Amino acid sequence: MLDICWYQTEIMFSKEDIDTLQQLTLEDGLQFVSSKFSEGIVFSTSLGQEDQVITDAIFKNNLPIKVFTLDTGRLFYEHYDLLSKNNSRYQKKTEVYFPESSDVEKYLIEKGVNGFYHSVENRKECCFIRKVKPLNRALENAKVWITGLRSEQSENRENMPILEWDEDRKLYKYNPLINWTYQDVLHYLEQHKVQELSLHKKGFISVGCQPCTRAIEEGENPRAGRWWWETSQKECGLHSH
Repeated sequence: MLDICWYQTEIMFSKEDIDTLQQLTLEDGLQFVSSKFSEGIVFSTSLGQEDQVITDAIFKNNLPIKVFTLDTGRLFYEHYDLLSKNNSRYQKKTEVYFPESSDVEKYLIEKGVNGFYHSVENRKECCFIRKVKPLNRALENAKVWITGLRSEQSENRENMPILEWDEDRKLYKYNPLINWTYQDVLHYLEQHKVQELSLHKKGFISVGCQPCTRAIEEGENPRAGRWWWETSQKECGLHSH
């Protein structure tokens, strides 16, 4: 299945390219992917620690990669503060995508302002409206989607490759940090003096919308604070096929 998918775009990655990406540094890997395409490379940032690492590498090296974020309408104030600091530091803008107001209004009328607490189905519908649909708009005409996923973040991500074909969206998905440890992330942030969400120092490691995120306890999985009232796979649908 995957081997066939490599041939479904004008430009393809060979097995040798994938092997090369496994060996390259973050900066060199981003430049290598950029050299394959003249346009259509995008990076989605949630402004978390992993995404701040990739944002720093893209902006400092003036790479031809569009950086965007999703404003769900229920983010923490700290997200907006960091977004403003990024724009100021790098003198480059991060594009912002919002949910459709009609979708949000319909959900609030039918499910209530906090309807996502009532069932996993309600929560996933909220994520679909506020995250997945805006993401799909942002990825229109994209050829490569760069993410900040790491394999140790959750069981769902353990076997994700560094480069994969997203059949639903008909694009390549490049996960340059997939084999990084959390300590690797922290080392880069410290070494390059990268700005971070102030929430991270308060126990918030994986940060989503404000009502759906809590600080984690020592020893808990980083995503335990996401949808903390649920027993589920702790995903919103952005990285589901």
